[in-house]
Amino acid sequence: MLKFKFILTALLIMFAANLSANATTIGYADFQKVLSEYTFARNTYKDLDNKLLELQQYMFDKEKQFKTIESPIQKKTFEEQIQKEVKLKEDRIYTLKSQKEKTIRDNILAASKAVATAKRLDIILDYGVVYAGGVDVTNDIIQYLNTQKK
Repeated sequence: MLKFKFILTALLIMFAANLSANATTIGYADFQKVLSEYTFARNTYKDLDNKLLELQQYMFDKEKQFKTIESPIQKKTFEEQIQKEVKLKEDRIYTLKSQKEKTIRDNILAASKAVATAKRLDIILDYGVVYAGGVDVTNDIIQYLNTQKK
C-alpha cells in the first residue's frame, strides 16, 4: 500500500510538472493607449490632419476665386481645373495616410514581438479579450516604440 501511494504521488508530481511546462504565458496590451502615446503615430496623424486642413483652405480660397469670375465659360473651365487639382491632392493625402498607417502597424507589431521575446511571453492579446490573468505590457510596448528611430 505504501508503495502504491508513493507511485501515485510521483505520478501526480510528474503530471503537475508537465502541465506547468506546457502553460502558455499570456501578455496583453491596450493598443488604443499604445497608439495614442506612440509619438511617431501622434505626429503622423497631426501632420495628416494639417494636410487635410490645407486642402480645405485651398478649396475655400478657390471658391472665393470662383465667385469673382463673371464669364460662364471661364467658370466652367475653372471649376473643372480645380476639381482635377483637388482630386489629385486628395489622392496624395490618402496614399500617404495608407503608407503611414501601415508603417505604424508594422512598428507596433515589431514592438509587440520584441516585448514578447524580452518578457518571455508566448502571446500578446488586446486587453479587451483578457478578463483575468496575464501580464500587462502596454507601457513596455509604448516605451519600446518611443525609443526606436522612426
